Formats: sequence, C-alpha cells, structure tokens
Amino acid sequence: MIKVVVDTNVFVSSFFGGNPRKIVDLWKSGQLTLCLSKPIIDEYVEVLQRLGLKNERELSELLNLFAHGFHSTFSAKTPELHLVEEDPDDDKFIECAVALKADFVISGDKRLIAIENYIGIRIVTSKEFVDSFI
Repeated sequence: MIKVVVDTNVFVSSFFGGNPRKIVDLWKSGQLTLCLSKPIIDEYVEVLQRLGLKNERELSELLNLFAHGFHSTFSAKTPELHLVEEDPDDDKFIECAVALKADFVISGDKRLIAIENYIGIRIVTSKEFVDSFI
C-alpha cells in the first residue's frame, strides 16, 4: 500500500477537481493510505473553514473519515525537522512522512517540491504523482 502525506494546498484543491481530486479519490477508494498528524488535520480544517466550507456536507464527511481512520494512519508524535527555511510551517508534512514511513509527500508548494527527496520520501506535485500512479 502506498502511503502519502497530502499538503493542504493539494487537499483543498481536491474540492475543485483535477489531479488533486484524483488523489483524494484514490485515498477514498482504498488505493492509498493517507498519513496524518494533528498539525496537518488542524491546518486542513482551518483552511477549509476560512474558505467557507465549514457547513459543507463534504467537509463533515472528510472529518468523519479522519476520525474513523478510514484508509489513513495517524502519528501522534513526529520528529522536529528544519528543512523548509523559507516556510518552517511546511516542515510538518515531511515530519509526518518520516514518522509514518510515507512513500510520498504530494504538494503544490515550490519550496517543498524543491527538496525532491528526503531519506527516500519523494516530494512531488499532484500531476507527477498521478502520472506515475495511474
């Protein structure tokens, strides 16, 4: 089973279709395991609420999937890394990937993608991931 960490920008973009939606659909169909940590879920919820999706059925459905561990794994403790100097807040995605031995971090963030690979964890765009997976 392929384990992925999905950056917030990809997760939020999934609501609008394209490759991010394909990635979330792969997760929902059980073809991927989504790696999560509290800081990542908190950011997902905060951004989706800020975008006005707080009462959306889809948001509550996703939160329910997270709560029940649907095709996902959760790390309560992650290592503290300092890899993304320009935006240290992005380190949480690689930290989660390291803690849960993920295969990929999928992101649209140029600073994160520039790292490309961290101890065998590939950091790719949603297009790169979909092109290699499907």
